[in-house]
Amino acid sequence: MSLSLQQLQQAVRTATALRCRLRLQPAGGPGTKVFPPTYEGGRYALEERRMPGYDHPVRCVLMDSVQSQANRMEEALQQAVDDGRLALPLVEVDFTPYFPGNGQPEDMRLLEPIGRVSSLQAPHRIVDAILRDSVVIQEQGKPFRSSNVKQESSYGRRLREAAAHHATPLFELCPTALLFGMWDSTGPKGGLGAKFERAMVSEIVGINAVLGAKTSSRIDPLGIQLKAGPLYRTPPTEPLGWTLDPGKAVKDNKGRHVLLGTGRTSEATGRPSEANHGNVTPTISERDRQGEFLGGGVTIDYAEQSIVLSLPALRRLRFPINGQHNPKADEAAWTVLAALGLCAAILADDAGLDLRSRCLLWPQEPLKWELLGRPGEIQSDIVLDAEAALRLFMEAVDEARKCGLPWRTTPLQLQPAPELVKLVVKSQQLAQSQGTQEE
Repeated sequence: MSLSLQQLQQAVRTATALRCRLRLQPAGGPGTKVFPPTYEGGRYALEERRMPGYDHPVRCVLMDSVQSQANRMEEALQQAVDDGRLALPLVEVDFTPYFPGNGQPEDMRLLEPIGRVSSLQAPHRIVDAILRDSVVIQEQGKPFRSSNVKQESSYGRRLREAAAHHATPLFELCPTALLFGMWDSTGPKGGLGAKFERAMVSEIVGINAVLGAKTSSRIDPLGIQLKAGPLYRTPPTEPLGWTLDPGKAVKDNKGRHVLLGTGRTSEATGRPSEANHGNVTPTISERDRQGEFLGGGVTIDYAEQSIVLSLPALRRLRFPINGQHNPKADEAAWTVLAALGLCAAILADDAGLDLRSRCLLWPQEPLKWELLGRPGEIQSDIVLDAEAALRLFMEAVDEARKCGLPWRTTPLQLQPAPELVKLVVKSQQLAQSQGTQEE
C-alpha cells in the first residue's frame, strides 16, 4: 500500500516512527568479498550484535555509518534539485568567479575549479565554516555569519534565534538540518550554539563478517630496477619532477640535494618507485595483534540497511510565525520534514548502493516501510517509489505554505569572503607543489 498526505499528517501527530529494514547482498553474489570503510590503523568497525535468526551474538561490520548515510541522502536530494525534480531551501556559496582564466589576481585564482557548494554538500550543513566565511550577495556583501551582530546579515541574525522552540529560521533556510541534525558550535555563540538531534537515522551493517586478506603487486614492463636510482626532486619548472642528475636537483636549506619522495632529505628514498616506476614486490596485508588481517575486505552472510525516522523528534520542534505560535503550523512543518525524510531515503536507494570501490550492494527486495503507531499497532508494507514520494512532499509543502510558513524555492546566494578564497588558493598551491593533499 502507499501513503497519503492525510495518513502522514495523522502519523506525525500520534505515531512513533517510520522504519525500514532492507536486506542486501554483494552485487557479485553471496560470499563475494566486499570492502567496508577503514578507520585508524586500517581497521574496520567490528562488533558483536544480536541478530534475528542467530541463537548467539554474531560479529558484524559497519558497511556505512549513520553520518555517511546522511551524506548520501543529502547528495541524492542535491541531485534531485539539480535535475529540477525538487524545490528545496538551500544556501549556496559560488566559487565560479575564481575559476582559472577569469582574470582574478594570482592570490585569488583557483588552480582547480570548485563551483558551487550548498548546505546539502557542506559537512556541517548551514552552520559549516564554508558558509559562515562567505558574504550575502543581495545584502551588499554582508557576512553571512559574524560575531558582530551589527555587521551580520539578516539571515545570520535569524539563525542566532534558532532553537527547538523556534525552528522556523532553519525551516526557511535549511530544513535538512532539522532532519539530519546540527550543532551550531562554530557560530557566534560557540559551544552554546543551537543543537538539533538527528530525526533520520540510517546505517548499513554486514552480518556474520569474516575478515579477508589483501594482496598487491605490479610488474613493470620496462623492467626498471631498484638500483637504477636514486632519483632527485627537480624544481617545478622541470617537466618530469625528477632527475638522475644531482646537479639538476633542488637543494634543502643545508645545501643537500633532495631525493625524490616526501621532500625531506632524511625521509625521502629516491627509489624509482617514488616516481611510480619499477616492480612492486607481491605483498599480503598486515595482521593485527589478534592475528587477523587488516584492510583485506570481508565476506558476510548478508548486509542490512536500517532506516528510522523518529516522529517524536519532529514533534519536539516548534515553528512560530511572526512570534506567534500556531499548532497547525507545527503539524504542517512536521509533515514536510517527514515527507522530506522519505524522499531522501528513497532517492538515495534509487541512486544505488555503490558505497566505495569494491563495495556494491544489491537490495534483495523493494524498499518497504513500516509505520509504528500506537503501542502494538504496526502498519506494514508501505511502498513509495521516488515519484510518489516527491508528490507527497510537494503536497505537504503546499499545506505548510497555506499556514504561512516560509519556504524558499531558490537558493540563498553567497560568495566566499576574499580571505577564504586566498586560503583555498594557498592550499591548492601547496598540494600541487607537494604532490599530496592534506586534510
